[in-house]
Amino acid sequence: MNKWMETNRAVVHPWNCDVLGHMNVRWYAHIFDDAEFHLWSSIGLSHATLKKEGVVTVIANTNTDFLHEASAGELLTVKSAFTKLGNKSLFISQQMTNSENNNLVAKQEVVCVFFNINSRKAVPMPDDIRTKLETVLVEQ
Repeated sequence: MNKWMETNRAVVHPWNCDVLGHMNVRWYAHIFDDAEFHLWSSIGLSHATLKKEGVVTVIANTNTDFLHEASAGELLTVKSAFTKLGNKSLFISQQMTNSENNNLVAKQEVVCVFFNINSRKAVPMPDDIRTKLETVLVEQ
C-alpha cells in the first residue's frame, strides 16, 4: 500500500477567512486534524479501535508550512502518509492542495506519541500496530 492516501476534502467558506481575505491558520489546523483521523481509519486503526487496545496517539509536535493562500470558495484536498516510525512515536506528513489546479497550499509534519489511556503516559508502540504501520510506511 506504500502510498499517500486522500484523507480529507474541504471547502474554504467565507467564515474561514480572516481580515486579509484568506483562510485563517486555525482552519488549516482543523482540516489537517480531521485528515489525520481519516488516515488512521483508512488502515483499520480508527481512534475507537486503538482505544479498545488501551492506547491512543497524542500529538507531541506539529509544523505547518503555509505555501499558497486559500480564498473563499476554493476546494481543498488533503493527502496524508505515515512517514517514520520510532519506539513510542511516529511521523505523519500531510499535503493540502487546491483541488482544481493542484497548487500546494500547505504541508504539515506531525509527531504522534503512543499514549496509554489509563496511566496517561507515553508507551512503546504495540507490536501489532507497528506491523500494520510498516506495511503502509512511505519513505521521505
